[in-house]
Amino acid sequence: MSGEFSRRRFFQRAAAGGTLLGLGDLSFLRNLPSVSAAETELNTNMVQLSSDIEPLVRLLETTSRDELLESVATEIRGGTSYREVLAALLLAAVRNVEPRPSVGFKFHAVLVVNSAHLASLSSPDGDRWLPIFWALDYYKAKQLEQERGNGWKMPAVDEAAVPSARKARDAFATAMEAWDEPAADAAIAGLVRTHGAADVFEMLYRFGCRDFRSIGHKAIFVANCQRSLGCIGWRHAEPVLRSLVYALLNHRRSANPAQSDLEADRPGRINAERVSQIRDDWQAGAVDHEAARELLLTLRSGSNDEACELAVELLNRGTAPQSIWDAVFAGSGELLIRKPGIVGLHGLTTVNALYHAYQATGNDETRRYILLQNCAFLPMFRQEAGRRGQVKDLTLDDLRPVELGDSTGATGVEEIFADVNRDDLSAAGKVRSWLAGGGDAESIIDAARRLIFLKGKDAHDYKFSSAVLEDYYHVSPAWRDQFLAAAMFQLRGSSDGDNALVQRTRAALA
Repeated sequence: MSGEFSRRRFFQRAAAGGTLLGLGDLSFLRNLPSVSAAETELNTNMVQLSSDIEPLVRLLETTSRDELLESVATEIRGGTSYREVLAALLLAAVRNVEPRPSVGFKFHAVLVVNSAHLASLSSPDGDRWLPIFWALDYYKAKQLEQERGNGWKMPAVDEAAVPSARKARDAFATAMEAWDEPAADAAIAGLVRTHGAADVFEMLYRFGCRDFRSIGHKAIFVANCQRSLGCIGWRHAEPVLRSLVYALLNHRRSANPAQSDLEADRPGRINAERVSQIRDDWQAGAVDHEAARELLLTLRSGSNDEACELAVELLNRGTAPQSIWDAVFAGSGELLIRKPGIVGLHGLTTVNALYHAYQATGNDETRRYILLQNCAFLPMFRQEAGRRGQVKDLTLDDLRPVELGDSTGATGVEEIFADVNRDDLSAAGKVRSWLAGGGDAESIIDAARRLIFLKGKDAHDYKFSSAVLEDYYHVSPAWRDQFLAAAMFQLRGSSDGDNALVQRTRAALA
């Protein structure tokens, strides 16, 4: 956003009223509530943002939920860009919503921003604002929830504790290994100010997947931060990454993980040593669908240790990493059909986040570590699903083709999404028939995404759909049909109720 933001708005609004300050009648102001001097001042104990984005962030923070969409629409009509709105939304969310007591729940106001952005990128022009306006309204609801709770705001950095450029890297690594929150907060500020984005995220990838807490949200937040900052700009990184580091150090008041041997941390410590067992040219293997199926069987019923050991064995046998990923993606889809809902969808969104980190890192050891941690996490998700109640006795092989009334036309897609609400197993089978009969996956993906826009009511609708529809292209063709079919157990169907925000957004932007 340019420095002209506040001046431009002032002159536009003044012109609309026919007069400028000092040149006309200001009697209309008498009908407005008075504003005290204290209300116009920023809290100096709260983190401050760049002067060019602060006015828009303050607009999001101070406008009521009932008026926010219309106020943002006014800014857009006045010249505010998509990137500026996205930046203000993310910054307002990290400044006002705390990733405690868990990196989830109300903190989805932060976590959903990148998912809404990805949905917007894949949308037709006429729908592009819908996910962002949904996220704006959702943020406002969670901001109010935070205010009714402990009223947390991100504090200003302890400048006296920020390490120099020469010491920032070591200070950050030491603080993170010790789970030392104040030291890590100061160190990440020092890193952001003196190091580039790629350098900083190389450190964050490993910390994002070192422990199995908050059902994958730590890894998800790392990927979201990198992708969002890639759009809004690195200059906004400091408050975003301070929020991220605060989230990564969340351990729900358990014993300090650095001084304990807790189940959530154990696979990460073992895999940090296990990566050295993988052959040097491990990325030069051949795609092997039977090897993928062998690993899938272990992910289905084995322990996290057994899954990681088998992954190392397969890589050393000459299996390509793609086949390990095929097993992991298939395993996440299978967990979803066995336990739809919170655990199943987070298994898949975590795989999506870790695959992004795997692709983005330039460090060979970190790549190995991420791949093994992914193999460890899926059995842990499976165990968590079992603790939360009955798990269906289903596998991907049970998603058998079901005949469609129209095997290729638009009514075939409509039939699939009508079945989502009535019989998710039938909907999945009809996806298999659609694809086998020559129907294109893009038609299903486009329809699924549009239904989220029209009927999505929860942050998980955006998080899940953005992940699964993206990952369809990351899976080998031999596994894609089953993977997309499994998504029907969590996507919205055509008979779900409409989201009232759609009409309100369109009216605001008209």
